[in-house]
Amino acid sequence: MVLSRGDDYPIHQTPEPVAYAGTDRNFYDRYFFNGYAPDGSGFFAAALGIYPHLDVIDAHFTIIRDGVQHCVHASAELGMERMAMAAGPISVEIIEALNILRIRLEPFDGMAADITFTGRAFPIEEPRFTHRIGPRAFMDYTRLTQNGRYRGWIEVDGDKQELADGTMGTRDRSWGVRPVGARDMQPMPGAPMPGFFWQWTPINFPAGSLFFHVNNDEHGNAWNTRAAWAGEGAAAEDVAEGHGSMRTRLEAGTRWPSGGTLSLALRGAPEQVTFEPLGRFQMRGLGYTHPEWGHGMYHGPLKVQREDIDLLDLDPLAPENLHVQVPMRVTGSDGAEGIGVFEQLIIGPFAPLGLEEFLDGAA
Repeated sequence: MVLSRGDDYPIHQTPEPVAYAGTDRNFYDRYFFNGYAPDGSGFFAAALGIYPHLDVIDAHFTIIRDGVQHCVHASAELGMERMAMAAGPISVEIIEALNILRIRLEPFDGMAADITFTGRAFPIEEPRFTHRIGPRAFMDYTRLTQNGRYRGWIEVDGDKQELADGTMGTRDRSWGVRPVGARDMQPMPGAPMPGFFWQWTPINFPAGSLFFHVNNDEHGNAWNTRAAWAGEGAAAEDVAEGHGSMRTRLEAGTRWPSGGTLSLALRGAPEQVTFEPLGRFQMRGLGYTHPEWGHGMYHGPLKVQREDIDLLDLDPLAPENLHVQVPMRVTGSDGAEGIGVFEQLIIGPFAPLGLEEFLDGAA
């Protein structure tokens, strides 16, 4: 059987049923959410990914309390049903497309949650990410990003807490081609893995949302970047687009950001924004670079597992710990104050920050 619930919706992109993605083996379709209280505390995040060609769905939920990042990981066979949107106890529900979504973690091993996201403005569409290593598509995907407000609750080991008033954050939706599932062992003659540098800084200001991202090569040359500003309640046509340049500081002995200054040429936004850290979130809690729970890995019909990460007791240069989101207090040159995250992943050499080896840390 190849017909699924999706076939009853006008969403086909090829002559095939929706169950067939019609593209690369590494095709994926993904939801991501993060949130934090107005002071940066109580950081939580969730993700759900679908991998049609691998017939796998996985999901993750994670919350930081008292210096420990508590995580639930889940993976299941998709059964060619792309509209299921649930893996084990973790599910995503679309209440109002492009505006309101609900994330639920049914009780599992001491953890549970029920959270609703509501957008502050229409999502922005980022430039298409296309990057090749030799003839092979390493990345080729589209992403929408949206800041918003949250309400709901999270429970950890019997301690159920309502989200703080003013809890905000960011969600994104991306789909296309990324490395997923088991690693492709076929060598690529003459095309060694280049350095990879990624920064993403979605920020909530009182008057609106600031977005900046950049993908650089090992020399610091940007191959995908943009800045955008969406005022409160902005429609798609009201989003301002421009450019930004980040001067980044690294925490000594790591590849984690310790702050930075973003200069902008962007209508509606401050000319400069400074970032000061309020904590650290390990993206492996959502499967990113996780040695066991990497995206699209097959774990059988269903596997669910809890993991607790002591944020003070880990190797910052272990590959699974390089990818982080750092909650940041931000201040604009116009005096506006806001809060958001500074996401960063640096793999391999990166000349502008003095990184020369595959896994060396900052001086």
